[in-house]
Amino acid sequence: MADRTDDRNDLESVPGGVSRRGFLGSAVPAAIGVAVAKDALGAPQKAAPVSEVPAAEPSKLTLVVNGRTHKVLVEPRDTLLVVLREKLGLTGTKPGCERGECGACSVLVDGVPRYSCLTLALEAEGREVTTVEGLMKGEELGPVQQAFADEDAFQCGYCTPGQVIAAEGLLRANPDPTLDEIRLGMSGNLCRCGAYSHIFNAVGKAATLRKGR
Repeated sequence: MADRTDDRNDLESVPGGVSRRGFLGSAVPAAIGVAVAKDALGAPQKAAPVSEVPAAEPSKLTLVVNGRTHKVLVEPRDTLLVVLREKLGLTGTKPGCERGECGACSVLVDGVPRYSCLTLALEAEGREVTTVEGLMKGEELGPVQQAFADEDAFQCGYCTPGQVIAAEGLLRANPDPTLDEIRLGMSGNLCRCGAYSHIFNAVGKAATLRKGR
């Protein structure tokens, strides 16, 4: 009689007519199964062993920069920008975005403008590198530098070395460019101050000064 009373109480206390004993008897194993499955799925995977890559040995590099030969020790990952500034002290070449977008780090490699932040130093071996310092004749400004000063083709001045190098490379390839050719030739160099009209005027004047020389 006591057992029937317990069963009746169980049936009344659990919605749907399932006794407490029956509910617990089915719910507990199910909960254990879920916990086991979750543990199996969520268990952290062991990371694959990572093999250590030995660092590459520094290399001896001979660079010809602005007509002078330099022997330096560089790592394979060193960019031409880093070597020019930190090893040779030629700080006219400026680091800007360092991903080939702004042109502040432009130099001439065999007479052609190139982003030094995207050029490995080892790539420049055996080639002629010209920085903005190399455009001067002693203490005298080069024609492009003089034209930029005359036309007030800068504001903060940070991008100016790269702009001058880009203009020099353009005029070496095309001594008498049109305005559209100047715009195209200078399009790889950004000026955050927005002095573009002055820059274009300076390139045109530099072309005239170069002819005079």
